[in-house]
Amino acid sequence: MPLRPAEDPGAGLLPDPSAAEPTAASDGIAVAVRGVPTGSVTAIDEGGVALLSALMQERSSVAELVTSLRVDLNRYSPGGKLPSSRALVERFRVSPVTVSRAIAQLAAEGLVVTRPGSGAFRAHPRVALPAPGDTSWQEVSLSGDGGPEVVPRTVDASGVLVTLAAPPPGVIEFNGGYLHASLQPERALSAALARAGRRPGAWGRPPTDGLPELRSWFAREIGPAVSGTDVLITAGGQSALATALRALAPPGAPVLVESPTYPGMLAAARATGLRPVPVPMDADGVRPELLADAFRATGARVFVSQPLFHNPTGATLAPARRPEILAIARAAGAFVVEDDFARRLVHDDAGPLPAPLAADDPDGVVVHVCSLTKVTSPSLRVGALAARGPVLERLRAIQVVDSFFVPRPLQEAALELVGSPSWGRHLAAVATELRHRRTTMAAALGGELPELALPHLPAGGGSLWLRLPGGGAGTATDEPAVVSAALRASVAIAPGRPYFCAEPPAGHVRLSFAAVSGAAEIAEGVRRLRTAFDGLLGG
Repeated sequence: MPLRPAEDPGAGLLPDPSAAEPTAASDGIAVAVRGVPTGSVTAIDEGGVALLSALMQERSSVAELVTSLRVDLNRYSPGGKLPSSRALVERFRVSPVTVSRAIAQLAAEGLVVTRPGSGAFRAHPRVALPAPGDTSWQEVSLSGDGGPEVVPRTVDASGVLVTLAAPPPGVIEFNGGYLHASLQPERALSAALARAGRRPGAWGRPPTDGLPELRSWFAREIGPAVSGTDVLITAGGQSALATALRALAPPGAPVLVESPTYPGMLAAARATGLRPVPVPMDADGVRPELLADAFRATGARVFVSQPLFHNPTGATLAPARRPEILAIARAAGAFVVEDDFARRLVHDDAGPLPAPLAADDPDGVVVHVCSLTKVTSPSLRVGALAARGPVLERLRAIQVVDSFFVPRPLQEAALELVGSPSWGRHLAAVATELRHRRTTMAAALGGELPELALPHLPAGGGSLWLRLPGGGAGTATDEPAVVSAALRASVAIAPGRPYFCAEPPAGHVRLSFAAVSGAAEIAEGVRRLRTAFDGLLGG
């Protein structure tokens, strides 16, 4: 569809008014048929061809409007407000839907910032990427065999299944790993998926690395040291972790992990034939001196870390330790796999967040993993792997062999979601609600179960990590007895043992406040736990 100059020289470009266009996405096939020039379809398949023709025309209109608006943006200073949607509809003679989609695409590209109720504004320019660092050391690290030992590839998925299995009816889900349905952006997801599904080619084959626009969005979220070409789109965070572990260490090799740590990562490591080696933590994250000792003792080339709102403890790596951890890994010729799973599960009282470790890593030490799944829906399995240097090609090759690519409709829907005004509203609502639920659960536990120690009150994530009182196996408060008693009282909790790859220092349980319906269910669940403990101690 050719574009011609507008009558007003300052108004940008106008589409040829002879070309018809749908007026609303909800009009469906009727609008599509109206938008096709007379005689352009046959009588046999008029409806289907008309729909496809109109959708292709709408997609073309969005692309042309995006191109025009990119040029128009140069007229505005950073932070300057763009004309209203109504003004853009009148100026460019397009539908409100076309304007909405064009603005969403510009927002996903980082050129525009949308503010609900205020409009769209030109984004501030992105900081220039730093000069590439020295990644040649990776050739030595990637060629290491990690030792001659062979490790059986036994997989214990029990720690993962605890958070994935739906509890029986009437059981309160304190062991869940995802947001409750009331916290998931179901309407926004449905709208994003519907918009994505109407795009011509939505069911076609995507680039194996992922849609370029989505890769660029993840890169901007990670930080200025990462570009879109450094990012691979993955089928969620778990898939990304498994790919990274397979890429970075051969079977039989040791891999250093925080102790405790995420059971899904331990299961993925063991499934790959790796030997997890624990490195103790404290309230400020992994202990650097013990990490250095572990590298020397094992010859490991990989360390897996959750530096922000660690699962299960909720701890955040102290600022002074961040460069120290990277320096220790670099000196060992090792990679740090950064599992940044909880960044979008921040609570609204957390204050400014530290940047990802990958944001200040010119030498490619960090392989970054992140995902949209935790903060949206278990079924929006869209995540990212980011890396620099030769390792990126190995990650790419393993992902292609394993899964070819992430389904395009999911990628398109994710792009629609993060580029829409509802995205920011959803993140803000989740941050407020998670803080409220965390406070509610901590207060309820303090009143009903003071014998459970809460070493750290997290400012992000969806759970609390509690230490059981005294005793050990065979006592009234050992983990299996507590978990069983809780289930008899109709509340499901996660035992602490699967979070350790070696002998745990004490008994623990993990209680999720994100997976339940709200404060009332949290209070009832804690009351049931009190009943369960009373039964154990009384028996």
